[in-house]
Parts: sequence; structure tokens; C-alpha cells
Amino acid sequence: MAVQREWLDRDFYADLGVASDASAADIKKAYRKLAAQLHPDRNPGDTAAEERFKKVSEANSVLSDVEKRKEYDEARALMSSGRFRGGNGGGFGGAGGGYTGTGGFDIGDLGDLFGGAGGGGGGVGDLFGGLFGGGAGGGNRSQGYTQQPQRPRRGNDLETETTLAFRDAIAGNTVSLKVTSPSPCTACHGSGAKSGTSPRTCNNCNGSGFLNRNQGHFGFSEPDPECQGTGTRIDEPCADCQGTGVQIRPRTINVRIPKGVEDGQRIRLTGQGEAGRRGAPSGDLYVTVHITPDKLFTRTGNDLKITMPVSFGELVLGTTAKVPTLDGQVSIKIPPNTADGRTLRLKGRGVPKRAGGAGDLLVTVKCAVPRKLDDAAIEALKVYVEAEQATGFDPRADWGR
Repeated sequence: MAVQREWLDRDFYADLGVASDASAADIKKAYRKLAAQLHPDRNPGDTAAEERFKKVSEANSVLSDVEKRKEYDEARALMSSGRFRGGNGGGFGGAGGGYTGTGGFDIGDLGDLFGGAGGGGGGVGDLFGGLFGGGAGGGNRSQGYTQQPQRPRRGNDLETETTLAFRDAIAGNTVSLKVTSPSPCTACHGSGAKSGTSPRTCNNCNGSGFLNRNQGHFGFSEPDPECQGTGTRIDEPCADCQGTGVQIRPRTINVRIPKGVEDGQRIRLTGQGEAGRRGAPSGDLYVTVHITPDKLFTRTGNDLKITMPVSFGELVLGTTAKVPTLDGQVSIKIPPNTADGRTLRLKGRGVPKRAGGAGDLLVTVKCAVPRKLDDAAIEALKVYVEAEQATGFDPRADWGR
């Protein structure tokens, strides 16, 4: 994974308002709060909020990715230590930028940085190779190393949320989401060039994106300032997107929610995130699903749970009762002398599994006490109580000991 040069001019931690040792949870929380405040839908026509929203989104895309964050931190640590800096004090890609001969780093580091004998690739050399858009190793030291044109940057990943009813989540559903985000320009189809024209090869660098220069015994390549290292030029920028190939606009996305999705689950939609500049690939869109509770069912894994009211007589004598499921009512047998609170299992009546089949429905029986009885029922109950006492039954015989 190559580190983007633009990263080094930004403090992504400051953009999100978190410390450099912030946890992944803290970063996610800070991003969601800022994204909600700055979203273009909440700030129509506010260009300052729109630019801040872009910065916050980019900061989150780097810091929420473990590998990207690691590379970003490593690069910033090297810059702050002074081991790698531009001749103008400006870090990477500044005017006169390059490796300094004194006070910047130990000459022994050159073997790693330029992939010299015994370097073996990897490490710092790979890191800085990524910073300049190509591999840093393998070239002749006296002639510098060959750089490839910087590819247009992939768009950032985006996050959104949706809420489903409990039973829709179990059965699966298709929802329409409205997303306002950087999208490919409809006028130039993402190229950045005016309709009827196309980007051309940069004459200044012959399409390489880099200019070579010598400093002492070493050759160096640095991004061509005229094409910003892309290797192409746009003579007539698209008026709608000012040559970026990207517009912020609302769009509707139909999302298929799979069967059995769980509360808090994230669904990834490849290529539905922020559009890349000048035709670069789009990022991904992550949809977090929230599920509203159901009045009858709860869920544990692939099993569903339900509480069914029954009478005292049904528990003692046993019965066959109807119990609701996701597919309608089915019969369940309650054995005689069933204890109040016992859980009965109906196989295959739970949440559908991806590999086929389904979980179970767990039915807990709960004795319902009548609120009012007529005189005949009361007299009959008194007779029963006397008969019960005559057997020596004591419901609290072992209770409280």
C-alpha cells in the first residue's frame, strides 16, 4: 500500500480533533460527530462546511484503516525526526526537496532508502517509494531511480446508516438510500476535461509525472509541478467540476440487505463511495444496519425467542397450543406437569442461515393468572386447593433454605 504524498502535508488527527494515540473507537466516534455536523445536506450552500467535510472524510479514511494509519504515522515520525526533509525545509515534494547530505540522516541509511546491496527490499525504502509514486529500489545509485507517474487517487470510503424492522431484517429487504457525496462529474464523466476534449500527455515530463535532477553523486526524481505528478495535462478544464472530475451531488442507491442481517452489521458496497479525481476508482460505501425491536420476538444468534402465556391448567394437564412464527402459526405440544418458565424448542423455525437451514424457535411458557373469576370458578378453585393440600403439596417446601 503506497502512502499518498498529500498525507504528509496534513494533520489528520487535528482534522478529527483526536490525539495521535486515539483508539479506533475514539476515531470512529469523532468522525461520526463531525460528519453529522458538517454534512452538505445540513449545510446547503456553505462552502466552508463542505471543504471541512471533505477533510474530515479523508482523515477518517486514513486513520480508520490500520495499514494506512501505520504508514502515515511512520512517515510523520521520520519527518519530525529530521531524517528526511526537503532542501527548503518543506518536507516531501517542496522546492529543492530531496535528501540532505548533513544533519538529516546517517549515510548508512542509504542502503535501505535506495535498495542497495543487501537491502533486500521492504522497510523504509518501500515506504518512501510509495510516497513518490513508485518503487525506490533497484536503480543505479549514480543515475537515481525510475519513477512511475502518480496515479489519480482513489476516492475515500464513505459511511451511512439505515434502519430496518425486525422481520424485514430476518427476511432480507431492498432499501433506497440517499447519499450526498463527491460523485463522477456528469458533464465530463470524471475525466476533468471539457466535453469533447481529453487530457493529454504532459510535455514537461513526457508523461512520466517526474523530473530528474542531480545532487552531488546522486540522482533524484521529484513530481512535475506542472502536472502534479500525474503525467497528463488538461488544457480545457470542465467548467462544471473545475477539472477535478468530481461533483458533490445527491444520489440514490438501492441496497440489497441480505437475509438474517444483525443489528450493527456493516454492509460493504464496492465502488459506491466517494469518486476518485480525474477518473480514478471510487471508494466503497459502508452501510451500518440498525434494527428496531419486535413486539413478540427477540434474537440470539440464529435462534428466535418468544414468551407464550398459558393457564395453570394447561401446565398441569398438558395441551397443544398454537404459537406464532415468522411464517404463520404452528402447533406446539405442552407436556403434562410442565413447570412455569420452561423453554420448549421448535426446530428450524428461527433465522435463516447463509449456508442453508435455519435456527430454532425457543418458546418459554409463562403462567397467566386470571384477573377476575366468577363465583363458580372460585368455588371450584377452593375445592382444588383443599385437594392439593390433602396430598401434602407445599410450593415453598424447599424455598428460602
